[in-house]
Amino acid sequence: MKKAPIFATAMRDSANKRKIINDPIYGFVTLPDDFIYELINHPYFQRLRRIKQLGLTNLVYPGALHTRFHHAIGAMHLMTEALKVLQAKQIDITPEEAQAVTIAILLHDIGHGPFSHALEYAIVQGVNHEDISALLMQELNKQYQGKLSLAIKIFNNQYKKKFLHQLVSSQLDMDRLDYLRRDSFFTGVSEGIISSDRIIKMLHVKNDELVIEEKGIYSIEKFIIARRLMYWQVYLHKTVVAAENMLVNILIRAKELASKKTPLFATPALSIFLQNNFSKDDFIENPELLKSFALLDDYDIFTSVKVWAQHPDIILATLCANLVNRKLFRIELRREKSELSSKKEWITACAKQYKISEKEAAFFVVQGQIENSAYKTNNLKINILMNNGKIIDIAEAGDQLNVEVLSKTVKKYFICYPKNIIYKK
Repeated sequence: MKKAPIFATAMRDSANKRKIINDPIYGFVTLPDDFIYELINHPYFQRLRRIKQLGLTNLVYPGALHTRFHHAIGAMHLMTEALKVLQAKQIDITPEEAQAVTIAILLHDIGHGPFSHALEYAIVQGVNHEDISALLMQELNKQYQGKLSLAIKIFNNQYKKKFLHQLVSSQLDMDRLDYLRRDSFFTGVSEGIISSDRIIKMLHVKNDELVIEEKGIYSIEKFIIARRLMYWQVYLHKTVVAAENMLVNILIRAKELASKKTPLFATPALSIFLQNNFSKDDFIENPELLKSFALLDDYDIFTSVKVWAQHPDIILATLCANLVNRKLFRIELRREKSELSSKKEWITACAKQYKISEKEAAFFVVQGQIENSAYKTNNLKINILMNNGKIIDIAEAGDQLNVEVLSKTVKKYFICYPKNIIYKK
């Protein structure tokens, strides 16, 4: 007996109301049902139009102006394609489960703050975007009278069919398949191009675990290489690292001034977070706080940065003016921390140049490290379903390259400081 389409119920209910979005990566994307269309139109989701996918990466790659909205729609599309493939392979997925896992991937980034990862902990310390996403999904579930309950279970990996969560969050999920291809397209970095179509066609489920059929090995190897290259060339590009650290220090300085009651322009939503230090418990206990966070986007931050460029505080004004005019920190990037210039000497030089204290000059010097791990063997692995029925980790199954080498975390150390500051080493 032929199986009904995955979204059979939804299709019957909304046959004349189907909506399409013209996506630059996949072409025409059809929204699965009316409820998903309603979620997309919710203010919480529409906010993602105002949050850039790659933060300040456009300062290096001018085309990188795509948003979290683009990415969420793309990931949703890939999920619908993956569900069709799995159902065609006789994997038991009910229409309710299909809708729920599609909602889970659609909303997986709904908690991202302004400039995405760049300000992950600068606005609210100790609360990541996954925490906010989960809280916003709970709030939406209340508004829609429990319609997101199953999606939330899948999102939190609390549902009996674990492979559904793996489609949302794993080392080979629809999130990664979309952002690699999308970020590659908008930055123009061709090394990130992957064959998402072929990877999805090779998906299968074995023992309630997402696997890739053996003939998809080379596509997975390419996927892992693409991740490694995209991290070095885009996500961890040294100029991007410098710019993002400038923005983080701007927010830190602004919060410091706000705590001292220094007059400081800010939008109402941003003011709340500049004047207070909230914890995850605060968000749970105070629903209004969550709603305030849901009003924040890139515009709140950069409007404030432009105004702060004229602020009497020389630290805040200098950092802001330099970011607005792309006078970014110079950055040294080394494999050994010992090879970097002296942080203390640069702080001393900045203090002398700007005639400020060394404590204040520390805002102009940032030292840290970046890490690149394309594949983690100690995490939920990418497993290959061999033709003989055996399941093998891609690190063992691959024969064209040493995936184990790519699985090693590579660390690099950096120090940033203003280009106009000079001291003799």
